[in-house]
Amino acid sequence: MEPASLVRSFLDHPPQGFVAALTATGMPVFVTDYDLLTTVDGKLARRLARWLPRRWHTLRATFVGTTVTEYVQLPPHASAQSIASDLLALRRQSPLLIVKDLPVASPLLDKQVDAQAVAVRKACRAAGFILVAGQALAYVPIDFTRPDEYLAARSASRRKDLRRKLKSRGELAISATHTGDSAFAEPVLLAEMYALYLAVHAQSEIHFDLLTPQFFQAVLGAAGNGGIVFMYRHHGELIGYNLCFVCGDKLVDKFIGLRYPQARELNLYFVSWMHNLEYALAAGLKYYVAGWTDPQVKKDLGASFTWTEHAVYVRNPALRAVLRLMQSRFESDAGWQRGQGHAPLAGT
Repeated sequence: MEPASLVRSFLDHPPQGFVAALTATGMPVFVTDYDLLTTVDGKLARRLARWLPRRWHTLRATFVGTTVTEYVQLPPHASAQSIASDLLALRRQSPLLIVKDLPVASPLLDKQVDAQAVAVRKACRAAGFILVAGQALAYVPIDFTRPDEYLAARSASRRKDLRRKLKSRGELAISATHTGDSAFAEPVLLAEMYALYLAVHAQSEIHFDLLTPQFFQAVLGAAGNGGIVFMYRHHGELIGYNLCFVCGDKLVDKFIGLRYPQARELNLYFVSWMHNLEYALAAGLKYYVAGWTDPQVKKDLGASFTWTEHAVYVRNPALRAVLRLMQSRFESDAGWQRGQGHAPLAGT
């Protein structure tokens, strides 16, 4: 769903502490130290982190995929068997091998891609991988013709709350700048945007990847990749931005930067959500893809969800047995899904 230049920028400028490369079949991979508590339920993770030294729950891990794409990048013409052979060759590199974000019946991808993912999951399972439920990817079908129609579909209380939050739009100057624009060659603006990205990263519950200034410079400087930056200014001060990509019939929301406390005071999360929907509607797109985090907030805003699975190979037999026993503890979004009364994941 993303432009190839985004993956190239990830490979050329991987997150801090990551080493990135391509496999023999052309799949992006990266190696890093991985905290096994990253996706464990919040309360349990905090309890275990207090009891256990970090070295006990941190392993050197090889990941197949990237942290800047919604799904693993499967070579389009490669067979499941050749991909599985490629993966098996990686097992000796690290104690832990994770094929991240395999799509499960995604409405955002064509049937050929989904069929390939099904075959890869089957081949991984046969090779001894454990399939672990991934995160909830939020998306909004643009099945309305006016913003008021979208708002009318929300509950009365949610509609009232949204209208109240959206009043702050009148205090904001909103602009749209395509990637590759000369504005992104200015060091002062780049530094300011990176600082706002760091502010969001610092307040996030999950700290897995820290993208570098060089990555943002490469992505923002690339022309013709469908990238567009929505900037929000208050009295001339940049208080937030969204870096999105128009990919086929989708607006894919990728990165956000916010200045606190102004962004909270002006309800920028909700203002930007509505602005992105209105942009997708005006551009004739079919979907707004809103990313992985905060599923409950996005559900309240009318998002639907599609799911992924991770194929995990643990080299140590004892640790592999532990993972099988405690698998559900590593599936925080799936736990949220079950709490919503949804059916189990399609691919499990």
